[in-house]
Amino acid sequence: MISAAAVRVSHPTGVLRGRVTLPASKSEANRALIIRALSGKDFPIHNLSDANDTQLLNRLLSTPAGEEVSAEDAGTVMRFLTAYYAATGQELTLTGTPRMCQRPIGVLVDALRQLGAQIEYLGEEGYPPLRMKGFEPAGTNQLTVRSDISSQYISALLMIAPLLPQGLELTLEGKISSEPYIRMTLAQMTHFGVQATFEGQKITVAKQEYQAKEYTVESDWSAASYWYSITALAKEADLFLPALRSDSLQGDSVLPVLMAPFGVQTQFTPEGVQLTKKPVQEPLAQIDFFACPDLAQTVAALAAGLGLEVEMTGLESLRIKETDRIAALQFELVKLGAELREVSPDVFKVFLAKQPENEPTIHTYEDHRMAMAFAPLALKVPVIIEEPKVVRKSYPTYWNELEKAGFALEVK
Repeated sequence: MISAAAVRVSHPTGVLRGRVTLPASKSEANRALIIRALSGKDFPIHNLSDANDTQLLNRLLSTPAGEEVSAEDAGTVMRFLTAYYAATGQELTLTGTPRMCQRPIGVLVDALRQLGAQIEYLGEEGYPPLRMKGFEPAGTNQLTVRSDISSQYISALLMIAPLLPQGLELTLEGKISSEPYIRMTLAQMTHFGVQATFEGQKITVAKQEYQAKEYTVESDWSAASYWYSITALAKEADLFLPALRSDSLQGDSVLPVLMAPFGVQTQFTPEGVQLTKKPVQEPLAQIDFFACPDLAQTVAALAAGLGLEVEMTGLESLRIKETDRIAALQFELVKLGAELREVSPDVFKVFLAKQPENEPTIHTYEDHRMAMAFAPLALKVPVIIEEPKVVRKSYPTYWNELEKAGFALEVK
């Protein structure tokens, strides 16, 4: 882990070959941890992610809750714990970092209140910190919830649904954001013995019990995206990413199709995927990130590095992530000679504007994905990444893996 204020990243040859170690999926791991806690049973979860978000959630669920619990900067931890503490009737204060207390949670709190949760806002209405004051069943199991903001609200409600006195009938209102993550949640619930139906805009979960079963977490496709970008930007690349599956539950497993036009060939093997650099295919179609928003920063930075103009849609949820990711991209892409411009409502385009700065310094805004999305551009021009330690949130060994692949890292 690099804890310096900044790190200069470069690559002497632009040629990369070898095997890359990926973190385990924190999306899968965090759901498995919540389900295990809700089940009241102890069962092994193999290949648990070493990402800070997952380790934090594991600690908070493994020790008795205190008077105040901090989800730090972890969105899934905040949202999943809000539902978990509500359903289990715990009384405590749930808070987080200053940025976390600026991220909305009103949709989830309103839904939990309708089910009987006693929750009080201690600051601004609709935002953490929250005072959890117990649970008294409200006599209804029917909810209508906006589904165009964050799938994490939906997943949090679904995981507690089997514990509710009448189960849950959940109607999703509006376009469903990040639907693959909702289906991941339901698939993992099924693995642990809970059945649900998802038809149209309605999900129904009856009252049931989770069963104790071993679970093995897949490698993280979101983390794999940076190696796809590296492959596309390299002069030559032949990289193996272990423990990724073609039948993955993760929404970001669209990468093989998404990245093919950028010149990355994916070959699945029983052990993982082999990435090979190929010529860039043109033209590139408009890309919709509504189902895979965590890939948007990677693609925007990659397009700038390759000198391509790309239209991007489905970026609505980026405003409420670790930072306002649209604004962050707009500020930082300028340093690469590119521009992210809103060309029509909800449609953004990466434009090429000028020559990139000499050794641009990338501000990361306390956002792990800003650091990891921009570092691969060192294959085109050396880049300085500020606050490199932010990668601990999801990929603590990222800088070590870059060094193994031949990148030169100079602490600033």
